[in-house]
Amino acid sequence: MALITLAAAALFQGLESASMPPVETTEAFRQLAVAVGLGLLVGLQRERAAERLAGIRTFALVTVLGTLTAQLASALGAWLVAAALVALAAIIVGGNLLKLRDGSRPADPGQTTEVAMLVMFAVGAFVVLGTTEVAVAVGGGVAVLLHLKPQMQSLARRIGEDDFKAMMQFALISLVILPALPDRAYGPYAVLNPRQIWLMVVLVVGMSLAGYVAYKLLGQRRGTLVAGVVGGLVSSTATTVAYARRTREDAAASAAAAVVVVLAAGTVFVRVLFEVAVVAPGFFRTAAWRLLPLLGLFVLVAVLFWMRRDDGGAPLPPQENPSQLRPALLFGLAYAVVLLAVAVVKERFGGGGLFVVAALSGLTDVDAITLSTCQMVNTARLEADAGWRLILVAALANLLFKGAAVAALGHRRLLAPVAGAFGAALALGILLLALL
Repeated sequence: MALITLAAAALFQGLESASMPPVETTEAFRQLAVAVGLGLLVGLQRERAAERLAGIRTFALVTVLGTLTAQLASALGAWLVAAALVALAAIIVGGNLLKLRDGSRPADPGQTTEVAMLVMFAVGAFVVLGTTEVAVAVGGGVAVLLHLKPQMQSLARRIGEDDFKAMMQFALISLVILPALPDRAYGPYAVLNPRQIWLMVVLVVGMSLAGYVAYKLLGQRRGTLVAGVVGGLVSSTATTVAYARRTREDAAASAAAAVVVVLAAGTVFVRVLFEVAVVAPGFFRTAAWRLLPLLGLFVLVAVLFWMRRDDGGAPLPPQENPSQLRPALLFGLAYAVVLLAVAVVKERFGGGGLFVVAALSGLTDVDAITLSTCQMVNTARLEADAGWRLILVAALANLLFKGAAVAALGHRRLLAPVAGAFGAALALGILLLALL
């Protein structure tokens, strides 16, 4: 008690001697309101989880404490925030010890709520010392993270040892290899930048990994529409081949397979537009207006096919983890080859030769030519109007390859609807190339 009295006296003396800069009342209340809202959001989740250590009121008070100490820190110094954080940690420890003593706390409790309290204190302080947008994002993220505990535990149970190793390999290629690569151009035409090439590898593998995680979360039987989207995110070509082969063994599955194949083909355009938005934001609007009609066509056709016959959920074929090192290296090599080929062809044959490269590259993979085109548009070596045409030519060539795979591997009951959908998309693509 004596220590608390001395601390309070020191605080009041500090307030009297400090030249506290004027703070606008409206701004101070706004910061406190944001802190209260974020604290209530996280506290509500803990309350619903029946957490006895801290609930809706405690989290709101902890977040407000962070904001108040940060507001006072402008006059008293940053030590006040640190002291409040230490005091909060002591309160948490004391509360746990009391609950252990009276037997109301499990012998081996988790530390999630305790850590969340410390994070929300920091969020409250960041409302003042940082930016409100970041504080809101972190606070909302904490609430979502706490709420998704069952789903994340389910995902952890579904991930096998091989999948875990592959994810560690993704951490290797994104967090270890990427920073170590030199950021300078090599080779003829100065287009081979190791770090830029590997950054594109990380981007593509990351997108595919997101689809693979969705596959693990959703399971193998979640409906044809989900199967098409997830399959398109992981690998639209592999999905097309897998479903085509399935119809050879079971012709009755052709209707569902048609939905999946068409929707996976449409998801390619989602991947392409995402890549453009990340790598060349200034090019996105030009590309989006030309590619969205094709995406809309595929979605419309897939929904029409699904309405005609939905089998209640076609199981997804087994998917390979895309974050393994060997596929990443192969894509990096392919991307480097496309970069060099584009530079050589443009230099020797002009812009017309680039369409041949786009068509050949797009037969099996649209990502490499899309990313190389974005890089050229970024460096002003290619006009945006020519850029979207190269991407579209590659996408149409990819459709031809998938159509050939369906014809060679699938049942004729699958070929008819897929050929109709792909034919309509090819006609629309050629029309866009001719008129725009």
